Amino acid sequence: MPKRPPTGVLIADDHPIFLTGLHRLLDTEPDFRVVGEATGGREAVALARSLQPDVLLLDVAMPRVTGLDVLRELAADQRRPRVVLLTASIDQGDIVVALRLGAAGVLMKTAATDLLFKCLRAVVSGEYWVDRDTVTSLVDALAKVQSPVRESQRRPFGLTPRELDVLALIATGASNKHIALSLSLSEETIKHHVTNIFEKTGQSSRVELALFAAHWGLMDSK
Repeated sequence: MPKRPPTGVLIADDHPIFLTGLHRLLDTEPDFRVVGEATGGREAVALARSLQPDVLLLDVAMPRVTGLDVLRELAADQRRPRVVLLTASIDQGDIVVALRLGAAGVLMKTAATDLLFKCLRAVVSGEYWVDRDTVTSLVDALAKVQSPVRESQRRPFGLTPRELDVLALIATGASNKHIALSLSLSEETIKHHVTNIFEKTGQSSRVELALFAAHWGLMDSK
């Protein structure tokens, strides 16, 4: 079997020391290759389009053209990288906006090294990465920014009433164990429901399910 080429990574951050440190860190892993560096938002957009990296590690708080501005610029591109936002601090509402603009992950700059690599490998494989605390409170931000959906516009996607109950709890960041306790069901039964929900909705992560539930007005199963 031919060896898979390294994942091409573009780094965008306006702090040279952090940029250099992140570059050196990625160089320690043979399955990643830094293909370019950008110190501003406009440069990040230009390099993303010219170099076509697999992943863009993007600082949120760059001056003038922010990380969210970069996401907006790249949103319409047919060939765009998977974007992981790097941040020291980010508002929950901005996380939701970023995910809706196409970001695949949000990672704190204080995260451990192993989490950085786990995050990158997750987004490369098509998953979404948001830390556990963010997922838990994501529902509050979703409720603030989602467009109201009329009852007649809701689409249950073949979900049973019980699966809708489970989905509503997933959207709050609840674990399978917590959902099982809340609904007085076994954890194994909940796992079965979650599998069915993923299959019926076509989503691949709990973050995607939370966004999906918000979009279709399914965050409240009642």
